[in-house]
Amino acid sequence: MTFDFKREYKELYRHKRKPAIVNVLKVNFIAVRGQGDPNEEGGAYKQALGILYALAYTLKMSYKTDYQIDGFFQYVVPPLEGFWWQDGVKGVDYTNKATFNWLSVIRLPDFITRKDFDWAVETASKKKKLDCSVADFLTIDEGLCAQIMHIGAYDDEPKSVALMDQYLAENGYVNDLNDQRHHHEIYLSDLRRVAPEKRKTIIRHPVRQA
Repeated sequence: MTFDFKREYKELYRHKRKPAIVNVLKVNFIAVRGQGDPNEEGGAYKQALGILYALAYTLKMSYKTDYQIDGFFQYVVPPLEGFWWQDGVKGVDYTNKATFNWLSVIRLPDFITRKDFDWAVETASKKKKLDCSVADFLTIDEGLCAQIMHIGAYDDEPKSVALMDQYLAENGYVNDLNDQRHHHEIYLSDLRRVAPEKRKTIIRHPVRQA
């Protein structure tokens, strides 16, 4: 059976609409950094997604090429994720998207090394005629977090964040959003096929005990 991260790590990807505390271990990602409104047509964010998916599928389909990855097994490409922050703002100001800093990422299986990543960058750049050199092989150790499943448009996320904040206050935790730990979203719905009011997004915030 093809390995599916959402199935194997249900506590991270199949969350309910009720807040909970999770401990997120160290994970490797394909990552692209940028700034600006993610909705800008042809903007930096849309370009970053093209690079992320080009690399993700180059690695996924590597077994069909002459390049062999040690320990490889077939897997489903994990969902797109994003870390979001704004200078001088704690949390996220959804009314001023032009000031967003973002780190857009796709999770990598543990068997993929930096050497494999570098091969994918070179291969995808040539095959797709796309400059993938802006992508990074990035390791993130999130640690203690709170998360909730948000169903609806992204602009309605503050309602879910408020529920999560209430849960933290009632259970002895506080948000730990800072220059190193950011608002995190995991996108479980295909934007091309799912209406905004039905989209599923996991919202994750770093926390610490009060």
